[in-house]
Amino acid sequence: MFAINLPYNPLLPIAQATAEASGEADNLDAMQNDPLMIIATVGIAIYVFKLWLDDFKANQAGKPTAKPLPGAYPAPSKAIWIGVIGALIILGIETGGEIMLGLSAEQSDVTVLALFSWITAAFIEELIFRGFLVVDGKGTAALVGSIIAFSLLFTLLHPFFWKLDMPEGVDGWQIWQGTLTWDFSSKAWFTSAILFINSLWFYTVRFWALNPQKSLIPCMAAHFASNLGVFAVKLVQGHVVGLY
Repeated sequence: MFAINLPYNPLLPIAQATAEASGEADNLDAMQNDPLMIIATVGIAIYVFKLWLDDFKANQAGKPTAKPLPGAYPAPSKAIWIGVIGALIILGIETGGEIMLGLSAEQSDVTVLALFSWITAAFIEELIFRGFLVVDGKGTAALVGSIIAFSLLFTLLHPFFWKLDMPEGVDGWQIWQGTLTWDFSSKAWFTSAILFINSLWFYTVRFWALNPQKSLIPCMAAHFASNLGVFAVKLVQGHVVGLY
């Protein structure tokens, strides 16, 4: 079943009431607040981070492994701090923009436990996108083109233009039981645009001259600061609804 949710849809209040009556919940809430999914995600992230850290230590010791994970190198503190500050500036623009456009109330609710999956995302997403999904060593045009293309992919994989409505009582990981809907509202466009800008910034802090070894540490630090900042904004605005 597919549905399209357009901006200023006059039937939206009726659709929302129907969804509430049928016991459906937004998959964004269901998945990011599902304790089992969070525990599984954190466990996988810890294991992969250990592998990355082993490669990092081997590179520092001058004994690199045959196929090290990308970006497992140290980075200058200046690059890390500028990356973090840039991410927080983007978050400030996002928060101010949502307030000006009247979109703050449309944020999703999260639990405190969801913060742990956001923390791990700062590592996993950076390893995948800024680490593996980029064309490096093939010239500037290929690098810039891949950054734009994979930033678009990064944006579209986040559930803002699309959502899965899950029946009440169904865990978030049981995605086959959900109903896919499309959302082209102002909030979806605005948040997706910020995600795209964030991705461009994360790629920038890996490949700029301040990070000569192309370490992923500045990217991870910037992503972590951004996610932590989003959680803080949600907390202040009343969108953190419980421990789990």
